[in-house]
Parts: sequence; C-alpha cells; structure tokens
Amino acid sequence: MTAPRIAVIGNGKMGRLIAALAGEQGVVVAAVLGRDDVSYKGITRDALGGADVAIEFTAPSSAAANVRACLAAGCAVVCGTTGWDAERAAVEDEVRQGSGALLWAPNFSLGVHLFTTIVAEAARRARAAGFDAHLVETHHAAKKDAPSGTARLIADAAERAAGAPVPITSVRVGSVPGTHEVIFDAPFEQLRLVHEARDRRVFALGALVAARWIVGRRGLFSLDDVVTSPGGA
Repeated sequence: MTAPRIAVIGNGKMGRLIAALAGEQGVVVAAVLGRDDVSYKGITRDALGGADVAIEFTAPSSAAANVRACLAAGCAVVCGTTGWDAERAAVEDEVRQGSGALLWAPNFSLGVHLFTTIVAEAARRARAAGFDAHLVETHHAAKKDAPSGTARLIADAAERAAGAPVPITSVRVGSVPGTHEVIFDAPFEQLRLVHEARDRRVFALGALVAARWIVGRRGLFSLDDVVTSPGGA
C-alpha cells in the first residue's frame, strides 16, 4: 500500500510533533506550512506538495480559512483546532454540499474517546442514584479556549446520558497537556473519574491515525468513525 502523503498546517508544538512522528506511522510529510508560509504562499495544491490529507492545528481565527482552502485544493482535512464552533458549522455545511472530506475532533487521544463513553454511562447511573456532576478541566497556560473543546465534548455526552447539565470549571496553568476530571458528588460520598494526558504525542499519534483513515473517503467524520470502523484505530 502506498504511504499517504500529508501536509502539516501549523508549525507550533503540535505541528512539529506530527511531522516528527509521521515516519514512524508510515506517513510521508509532503509539506509543513507555518503562519508565514500560509500568508505568503497561500494554501494551494502546489503549496500542499500534492498531499492526500492536510492536518490542521492552528488558531481559531485561522482554522475556517485554512480548511476551506485545503478543500478547494482537493485535499482532505484532519483538523484539531478548537474554538471556532460558529464558523465550523458553516464549513461543515459546505462539506455536506460538496465532495470533500473533513474530520474534526476536539481531542485526538483514543483514551479520551474511551473516557467519554465511560463518563456518559457513569453520569446516567450517578444521576439515578442522586449524585450531582461537575467537570474540571486543566490545560497549559497558553491554551486560548476555555472551556476546552474536549471538556465540552465530555460534558455534552454526560448531559445527554443523565438529562441534567454538567457545569465546567476551566483551569489554565503551567504546561499541563490536558487533564479532565468528572466529579460525582452526593451528601456523604464522592466518585471521581480522571483522564490525564502525559505527553502531547498522544494527540499527534491520533491525528496521524485519522489522516491514514480518511484517505479516499468523502464527507464529514469524527474520531468515533475512525475508532468504530473495521480496520480503524
């Protein structure tokens, strides 16, 4: 099987990790485009190096334009940028109406996928037993969106399962890659579920897995599609 070719859009911490791990995952890096490259060259088929998939980790203010440019160039997109929800809805509508491929996820950790499923079931049972729920999410001080996209994903899953809102507290401190703790509290006892990312490489690895998976597909996808499909993650 021919190794997929990727273009990395964003040369921050995540972009550099993705490029560094690509070879280990049998993926060829065709191009790396930082902010200055995008401003100077734009995002075209040539600038993308003929990539099959672009992996986009940039800023909320740039994500929609970057994704649209990739799709216009005929390149599938795996996007991990959060904080652009309003524009993302419009971009997703465009994908539905066209023939491109977009996979967006607020978190590419496979463990977070499992954690969200566990939290939803726990929330359903805990609510029936009279427990209240609260989510505390902690990220590095430079993270711009609060609450994080991952926190909203987990809280939404818990709310759907329990039929009750789950408040979120956001903490931004130091260089924490990402910790999500769901607290179930009753008058005389407390239950805690925690997912802790120990290294940002877990997100880079998940993005590369998603990039391999989306090659040849058309439509809108999430990490759930990757994990649950035959031959997925």
